[in-house]
This record gives sequence, structure tokens and C-alpha cells, in this order.
Amino acid sequence: MRPTRLDELVGQQHILGPGKPLRRALDAGHLHSMVLWGPPGVGKTTIAQIIAHCVDAQFLAVSAVLSGVKEIRAAIDAAKAHAGPTVVFVDEVHRFNKAQQDAFLPHIEDGTIVFVGATTENPAFELNNALLSRLRVYVLHALTPAALLELLQRAARLLAEEGGLAIDDAALALIAELADGDARRGLNLLELVAGYAGDAPVTRELVETVLAGPGVRRFDKGGDAFYDQISALHKSVRGSDPDAALYWLARMLDGGCDPVYLARRITRMANEDIGIADPRALALALDAWDTFERLGAPEGELALAQAVVYCACAAKSNAVYAAFNAAREDVARHGSLPVPEHIRNAPTGLAKSLGHGRGYRYDHDERDGHARGQVYLPEPLVGRRYYHPVERGLEQRIAEKLRWLRGEGGGKA
Repeated sequence: MRPTRLDELVGQQHILGPGKPLRRALDAGHLHSMVLWGPPGVGKTTIAQIIAHCVDAQFLAVSAVLSGVKEIRAAIDAAKAHAGPTVVFVDEVHRFNKAQQDAFLPHIEDGTIVFVGATTENPAFELNNALLSRLRVYVLHALTPAALLELLQRAARLLAEEGGLAIDDAALALIAELADGDARRGLNLLELVAGYAGDAPVTRELVETVLAGPGVRRFDKGGDAFYDQISALHKSVRGSDPDAALYWLARMLDGGCDPVYLARRITRMANEDIGIADPRALALALDAWDTFERLGAPEGELALAQAVVYCACAAKSNAVYAAFNAAREDVARHGSLPVPEHIRNAPTGLAKSLGHGRGYRYDHDERDGHARGQVYLPEPLVGRRYYHPVERGLEQRIAEKLRWLRGEGGGKA
């Protein structure tokens, strides 16, 4: 069922369609080292084999999961012994450590091999710079339902020729939907259904019976898909879109993400992106976390959904977040600045004789309970303002209170 020519390949037309960069290079016979980055089941291995076939090159496969430096050396020796070009395909290349990746460098450099790596992880994070600088990165996409359907129809015709399989288009369309962009999964599901059906025709109803239960969406804990989805959830909340936030929450729960991790992230959203513009958001996020711990799934997931919706709809402010970071930068920049003498602790006569606490104005003895004009920052930082409340939510009232405290106008708060 695996294609052997570019014209037989489904999907990835953005790099392999007529006139596209990789297709032009192959048509011209110009072979270069590369890394194919994309989710599972989108054709990385197949493309590598087709590339070798297009230029009549020897194809050697190395698995980063099962191989080490010994296997790498064996592949290099085989490439040197071969008269023509050699494509060394390294599956799951991100699993190789730095030393193993470095072992390929001189042989890529001198043209002994054409290196083709396959990875599901971001090469910028997982490959060392020396190797990455010698490779061209091609991003592969999950297959569309139409591309998957075309692939499954082709496979179904082969099965029909071999064993008389009869399957209707509605059944194939459902399998394509359940495959979720993964060709390997789609073909495995087709084989499973065909084996179950025996001599009976395969209908949509039969597929629903055999593959009962929800399909597993594309989700890889700790991988790019995981971080892309949590990023989408966080940005949806920050962007005040409760519908998108609910969708991404549901996607992550559906994919098997730990709900406690999501509870922790929702609490972070309330803390960083809402802050004291609406302090109830943080309390609600913590309550949702506690509720899930007590109820568990699936009932406790509703509390997470409520927290996500509230946070998405709440007034947003990162003013305290930015203020705290600015204060930390000043601490790092200025070192251990002395505490002003008038606000130092003076528990003993010696401390008082040294001037600690002298001139301090006790706020409760001042008019309106505020010693206006008293300085609390170290001398080099006097007048520095870190906190700039936004004109949203509760921070509107806080801003008004600060203007009054500073004598800048505004009523008492």
C-alpha cells in the first residue's frame, strides 16, 4: 500500500506539488540533506523512500530508538562502499543525543551520505545547532479528510483485488474521520474492520460497531501538539473568548491530558492575566481545582469548565505581573540597597541611638490614616513606580485610590 512515486503520494502538496521547492529539487536531481517535521502518520518514511527512489540512491534506515553509534558507523561504512549516492533515513531523530547527532556531521559535510531525519518534535529544540545548520527543514501537515479518503479508497481497491473486500464510501469516510489526519491509523482501522467483516460487505454501521467509542484525537503529552493546545487554551482565555477556551479545554481532556495539570494552568491564567482586575477569578480557579480533587472525573471537569469561562469573561490585567518583574529587575540591577533609616526596625536602645526609626510617621496617627509624602523605597529608587493599574475591573478603583494617596486628585477610596 505504500506509494513508490511522488505522483502516488497523498497530501504534503505544499512541498511536493508541482513547482514546490522539494519537488523542483527532486525533478532536477538535486539531492540535499533535510529533516521532515510533522505529526505521526503523515508520510515521513514514505517520502524518504521516494526521495531515494527518485534519484536512484541506496536507502538505509536507522531508528534512533533502537540504534546507537555502532549502527550509525555501519550505515556510514555501507554508504562508503556503495558506488552511488546513499540516503540515510533516521526515524525519530530527536531521540539521538548530541554525540550521536554529531557522528553524522563529517559525512554530511563531505557528501558521503544524504541525511534525511524524521521527527515529531520541533527540530529547533531537539536537534543540536551543528546538525540543524546542515539540514533544510520541511514541515509536514496532518492529512486532510479528503486526502485520507483518497488513500483509503486506494487501499480498499487493493484489498478488494486480493480478498474480495466490499466497502462503501460512507464507511471509508467514517474511517477517515476517525483516523484524525494519521494515514497509518487510518490503514490500521481499515484492516481491523476488513478482518472483522470477513466475507460480509463493510457498511458505515459495521464500522461504528467495530470501532465503537470515541476516536482518539491527536495529542502527545510533552510533545508539540500538547504545548500547541495548552497555548491555544491560554491565549483564548487571555483573548476573552469563552467559546474557544471551552473547545480547547474539551480537546485536551478528550486527548487524555491530566485534569490537575489543567487546573494548575487555569490558576496561572487567573493569576497572570486577570490579577486584581477581578480577584474572584483566582478564588474560582482554586475552588475548581479543589472541586476536581474531591469529585474526580467526569463530574469535576465541569468545575474546570466554569473556571475557564469565568476567566475568559473577566476583566484582564497583567499590571501586577509586570510590576513584580520590574521590581525584581531593579533588585538584580542595584544589589543590596540599604533600608531607609526611618523605616528600619528599632527594637533596642542601641538601634534607636543609631537613628533607626527616627522620623517615622505612624500612619494611624495621621489624618485620613495616611502619612502622605513618606518615602519607603531606597534612596536611588525614590519616585520609581512599578505598579500601573489598568482602567478595567477593580483596578479602576485601585487607580483612583492611588491618585488620592499620591495627592494627584481623585476622591477618597
